[in-house]
Amino acid sequence: MEFLTKIALAFEHGGFWMWPILLIQIFSIAIIIERVYALYIRRKLDQTSIALGFEENIRRGEMDNLISKAQAMMAQNPVARAVAAGGIAAKNFGGKDEIQGKMDEVLLEENAHLDRRTAFLSMLGNVATLTGLLGTITGMIKSFAAVAFANPAEKASLLSAGISEAMNATAYGLITAIPALVAYAILQNRANRLAEDLNQGGLKVFNWLSYSYEPITSYQVKTSKADRQAEVNS
Repeated sequence: MEFLTKIALAFEHGGFWMWPILLIQIFSIAIIIERVYALYIRRKLDQTSIALGFEENIRRGEMDNLISKAQAMMAQNPVARAVAAGGIAAKNFGGKDEIQGKMDEVLLEENAHLDRRTAFLSMLGNVATLTGLLGTITGMIKSFAAVAFANPAEKASLLSAGISEAMNATAYGLITAIPALVAYAILQNRANRLAEDLNQGGLKVFNWLSYSYEPITSYQVKTSKADRQAEVNS
């Protein structure tokens, strides 16, 4: 209880700029909670291993089974969305370029979800520091302005009040900024690892599909060559 009382007194003595810093802190905490849930609970570092489960279907040419299996897993596994898109392109004999284009479209979208809102933590941390510094400056200005026009008996109390406002604003700005910047580094590293895992899984599936399926034009060219060769032999 005493600790909370001290915090309340420090907030009160910090002046106007404590409120903007409080608002920044609320936003940063909300982003941290949302990003932790999105990157640590909803997403796992298992997309490459999940992609390996599609290899057998691709090598056997079981495209209908591949697509059905991938679509059933799309809600929880981003790599499954890329597999489904690539499988549909391969089934339609779209060729290597179309398979890559369809899979890249999904992977880019999923990678964008990983980085969403994380960058705001860096901005909020810097703004909190600068807002605390602004509170320091305004507190010092108030101190010296009050001392310049105050009675000698009041100068000490006015000066201490201004310095207290300046120091409290600085401290609160740093208290808000440091966790935001630390969380930014941790979450950004997590997002990078998840993106690498997702891209590796997608690349494996793309290689299997592109080696096993050719565009329909290639089949037409091969068929026409085979027909001409048969006519020559006959």
